[in-house]
Amino acid sequence: MSQTIKAEALPATQKQLAYARKIAERQNVALPWEALQDRRQLSQWIDTQLATPRACDTRPSSKQVAFAERIARIKRSAVPDECFRDRTLMSRWIDSNKP
Repeated sequence: MSQTIKAEALPATQKQLAYARKIAERQNVALPWEALQDRRQLSQWIDTQLATPRACDTRPSSKQVAFAERIARIKRSAVPDECFRDRTLMSRWIDSNKP
């Protein structure tokens, strides 16, 4: 008598779901619904995302922009437009214009 044993999919843990959502937000990708239903699939999705090079956002952070604008007000000058498109340029501008 042979019985076919089918392993039931274990649901993903809350910790796993939170980590996957954080990765999805950071990588700017959608979390597949199927992966959310199975612990093993979600684990494989996480591993795949971590192995994939991260899309890098080169825009300055909101804190950088706010700090640069505060410096510009103090110095009564303007932050160059190109600095708003590149975080490295913004950082250099801030460093060279700190009061």
